[in-house]
This record gives sequence, C-alpha cells and structure tokens, in this order.
Amino acid sequence: MKLSDVESKMKKTIEATQQSFNSLRTGRANSAVLDRVTVEYYGMETPLKSLANISTPDATTILVQPYDKGSLEQIEKAISMSDVGLTPNNDGEVVRLNIPPLTSERRQELVKLASKYAEEGRVSIRNIRRDAIEEVRKKEKNNDLSEDESRDIQDKIQKLTDKYVSKVDELLKAKEEDITTV
Repeated sequence: MKLSDVESKMKKTIEATQQSFNSLRTGRANSAVLDRVTVEYYGMETPLKSLANISTPDATTILVQPYDKGSLEQIEKAISMSDVGLTPNNDGEVVRLNIPPLTSERRQELVKLASKYAEEGRVSIRNIRRDAIEEVRKKEKNNDLSEDESRDIQDKIQKLTDKYVSKVDELLKAKEEDITTV
C-alpha cells in the first residue's frame, strides 16, 4: 500500500464526515438536510434530489419542487417518514418545510450527534492507519523492506493519521459553533 493510497482513503473519510455534518439541522435552512431522504417512486427507492429541485428561498424555509407533480404525495410522505424531523406542507405545487428555531436542548443533542459523527470519522482514519501499518509489517517480515524503511513508512503513516484526525476535529469545532450560534 502506497502512502498516496492511505492519504486518499483518509481524504474520503473526511468527505464522508463532512457529509454527515451537513445532514445535521442547524436552525437555518440547508438543503443538505434532505440528502439522505429517499422516495418510493414507481416501486424503486430514489434519492429525493433526483426527483425534485430543492431550494432555500429564505433562512427558515426549504422548498421542494418536484419535476413530476404526480410524485408530490410520495415526496411529502417520504419526508415525514424520514429522520429529518420536519413537517412537510403540500400546497399542490410544492412542498414547503419550515425550519423552527432550535431549542437549547435540541442544540445540545445535535452537538452530541456531531461528536458521534466525528468519532466515527476518527475511528475510520485509525482503521486505515492500522491496515496500512499491518501491511508494512508484513513486508518487513517477508524481507521486502528493511527495519529502517519500515519504521520510516510507519512514522509517515502516523503523521498522516495525526493530520487527518486534526482535520476531523476542526470540522467538528466549526459544526459545533454553527449549531450553538443562535
């Protein structure tokens, strides 16, 4: 395993963690909240963003405008059944989602959830490190690498791990600030 492979896997973990953070509601309208919502459309689970235009006309409203007016009821049902925690309002043309202001209790829950997502990201990065170091040790054992080369590569892998774990921490800090700002 090359260091560039290790780094690209860690970058993907950072992106996944960022997406998890984006799905958290912060009191301001953000269309990313609906990224994980799927709608049963003609017997298949289809991502909501494939079926509708999602926009935020103001800071407290998300507007879902379906490409096919016939799918409006399925979209409304999918949103209400999802874990988004918003009540959809269907006016026959579009679905409106009003974002209520967050209570301090809900903000604390969201901060805990963000911390959980960050920890999942850190664990994933550490697993990548563990796999890479195991591979280096196997190569050393098979005499494909000298002991010094093995140590050097393991140190580089650890530095990459530290770098990406600190990036997760930065993302978490920014998200916590975003959630707690009224």
